Amino acid sequence: MNVFDQIKWNDQGLIPAILQDNNSMKVVMMAWMNKEALSKTIETKQCYFYSRSRNKIWLKGEESGNFHNVVSILVDCDIDSLLVKVNVKSGISCHTGRNSCFYNEISDNGDTINIIEEVLKDPKLIYKK
Repeated sequence: MNVFDQIKWNDQGLIPAILQDNNSMKVVMMAWMNKEALSKTIETKQCYFYSRSRNKIWLKGEESGNFHNVVSILVDCDIDSLLVKVNVKSGISCHTGRNSCFYNEISDNGDTINIIEEVLKDPKLIYKK
């Protein structure tokens, strides 16, 4: 049985992929993979994902230049989530120009969501459309 047969894909044929910076160990983003995206990721050591809104495969960095090189891929105990350890050369993982997509923090009392990470590069300079 191969890896693709062992993974517990959701009813849409997807699995969540959590990306972790291999140096800082910080979680930098989460995206979805289907079989094709995971296969391309394994083959190329670059992160490919499935866009649910665009209904297509995309390569992390294809528009921004912020490519993520795969160091290793781990599967959780239920075999229904992936942890992808990556090298983030540019230091930017989020389309907002931040290091991580997880830059909002819920306050201790649960009343507010606060931005806790600064923008490293203006997204207008990253995505020149």
